[in-house]
Amino acid sequence: MTTQLSLFNSEEFYEFPKDLLEYKEHFLSRAEADLLKSTLLQTTTWEQRTQKMYDKTVLTPRLTAWYGDVKSYDSADSNASKRNEWTPELYNLKERIEKEFGYQFNGVLLNLYRDNNDSVAWHRDKESRYGKRPIIASISLGQTRNFDFRKKDHHQSKYSLPLPHGSLLIMKGDLQENWEHRIAKSSIAMKERINLTFRFIY
Repeated sequence: MTTQLSLFNSEEFYEFPKDLLEYKEHFLSRAEADLLKSTLLQTTTWEQRTQKMYDKTVLTPRLTAWYGDVKSYDSADSNASKRNEWTPELYNLKERIEKEFGYQFNGVLLNLYRDNNDSVAWHRDKESRYGKRPIIASISLGQTRNFDFRKKDHHQSKYSLPLPHGSLLIMKGDLQENWEHRIAKSSIAMKERINLTFRFIY
């Protein structure tokens, strides 16, 4: 059963379309989440990519890794992530999500936010290889971080959802068309967080 999102509990948020997200706060038990986080921290082939910002090449403020059946989640081959074969843990998790929700995935992007200084800027997952209405299943491990949304053409429509250890958030429908999302830096000291985003790449 899908849990009601906390950001819908107030009339202040009535404009956010409820059919664009599915959320389970305790998708993984505490023991499952603890073991998976520990395993991923020790065994993942993390890398730090570069990105263009204002005509400068800078390091992304987080570490990433890509696992799956396809070469990369990014079609810009000059900055493509190395493809890693599925590990048993990641493949079993993929199958579990697929079985419970009826979606299909062929890769997973891992992000490691090492502390409160790591982040991902406002963006939409509009890469053409995701298809027109991509479905992305996101599992959070470790430090709770706020997942912010804002409407693409009306930035004042902004909402925030805390994603705790073991939670699952599925983004779907027209979310990537009309809404942006981010994980912001924080002035509060934080421990590491791992985010797994399961995707289907065409």
